[in-house]
Amino acid sequence: MNQPRLATLKDMPRVLELINELAIFEKEPDAVEVTLKDLENDGFGLQPKFTCFVLESSKIIEGIALVYMRYSTWKGEVLHLEDLIISEKCRGKSLGTQLLDTVVKYGKERGVRRISWEVIDWNEPAIKFYESKGANVMRDWDVVQLNESGIENYLKEL
Repeated sequence: MNQPRLATLKDMPRVLELINELAIFEKEPDAVEVTLKDLENDGFGLQPKFTCFVLESSKIIEGIALVYMRYSTWKGEVLHLEDLIISEKCRGKSLGTQLLDTVVKYGKERGVRRISWEVIDWNEPAIKFYESKGANVMRDWDVVQLNESGIENYLKEL
């Protein structure tokens, strides 16, 4: 087993495969709209929008952690962990711990005051994993989003 490393442009096809695997796991198989070109442009363009760490097992990327910077009016700069994905066949083998360790070290190096992420409420193994690492799973907060059609409908009302 290798140590996590920064993803490269050539890793993006496998990263997209893992994103799609997560969507299937979360019962949203048709929800992924991001394309390989989006990942390549957004992660490796002139102003990268995210940082991605990958972890290989037997020379195949079996886990990713995709992060980006946010700004909190209470804390200042925070690191947002968009997704920590481990391929189904490799769960329970410490890959998640290795990637989360890497994200926390990266956040510390960046000087952030908080690292935040969401976890789907029925994924008890993930919730227990995060709590075992000292994370505060804030069950009294709800995620609020406007999807693309919601944005359009909102703007029509202006």
